[in-house]
Amino acid sequence: MSDTRYSEDHEWIRVEGDVATVGITDYAQEQLGDIVFVELPDAGRGLEQGKEAAVIESVKAASEINAPLDGEVTESNGALADEPGLANSDPMGAGWFFKMKIADAGQLDKLMDEAAYKAHVDAQ
Repeated sequence: MSDTRYSEDHEWIRVEGDVATVGITDYAQEQLGDIVFVELPDAGRGLEQGKEAAVIESVKAASEINAPLDGEVTESNGALADEPGLANSDPMGAGWFFKMKIADAGQLDKLMDEAAYKAHVDAQ
């Protein structure tokens, strides 16, 4: 079963078992504009919830992508290195950033479901 959650920083996390795929939301890519470069974490890197995991550069700004949970990177999306625009054209699909093994599934409870995230965006 797959479950998608959202952070206040506009990252999404799709959980399947103890592995999660992380990317930025459609709202985030709209705010950033055209994405021109993505620096992704290497496999094996430990991540801490709320701390920098990746860097994204757009024509407007450079931004940090924070880890939505504690864990360890298992894979990065190599396609983004060649085609960073995937984060604009398909942010919730082919434009994912990295996959991670979840260290503490209890942290998922601190993230928003889709309805709560929509309310969060609407309040911005």
